[in-house]
Amino acid sequence: MEKNSLEQKFSKFIVLVSILIPVVVALLFSVKLKDFGFHVEPLSFLPPIYATINGVTAVVLVVGVLAIKNGKRKLHEQLMTTAIALSVVFLVMYVAYHMTSDSTKFGGEGMIRNLYFFILISHILLSIAVIPLVLITYVRTLAEKFDKHKKIAKITFPIWLYVAVTGVVVYLMISPYYV
Repeated sequence: MEKNSLEQKFSKFIVLVSILIPVVVALLFSVKLKDFGFHVEPLSFLPPIYATINGVTAVVLVVGVLAIKNGKRKLHEQLMTTAIALSVVFLVMYVAYHMTSDSTKFGGEGMIRNLYFFILISHILLSIAVIPLVLITYVRTLAEKFDKHKKIAKITFPIWLYVAVTGVVVYLMISPYYV
C-alpha cells in the first residue's frame, strides 16, 4: 500500500473517532446504570487509579520524547504506543466510574474555585482536541512520513502532556470532596 494512501485510508477513521469519542463519553457521562435497573455498586475506587494512569501517561510521554531525541526510535515507538494504550484504559475507567457514580461537586471557594474550573475546562477541551492530533501523529508514523510526523508531534506532545498532567491536578483538587 502506498504511504500517501495510508494517510487517506485513515483520514475518515480519524474524523469518525475524533467525533465519536467525545460524543459517546458525553452521553455515557449522563447515563447511570442504576437508571436502567442495574444495581451496581459505585466504582468509587477508580478515580485514584485513573488519575495515576494519567500521571504514568505523562511520564511515558516525556520519556518517549527523550528517547527519540537520543535516537532510540524503537523505544520511542513502544512508549508512544504505551501512552495511547494508557489513554484508552483511562477512558474506559473514567466512563465506568461515571456510569456507576454521581458526579462530585467541587467544594472550594474563591480563587481556588476559579483555578479549578479553569484547569478542568481547559483539560476537557484539550482532551477533545488531542484525539485527532494523536491519531494523525500515529498514522504519519505508520505511513513513514517522519517529517510530517515530527511537525505535528511538536503540537501534539505539549497538548497531550498538558491533558495528562491536568488530569492528575483535577483529581487532586476534587478528591477531598469525594463522598
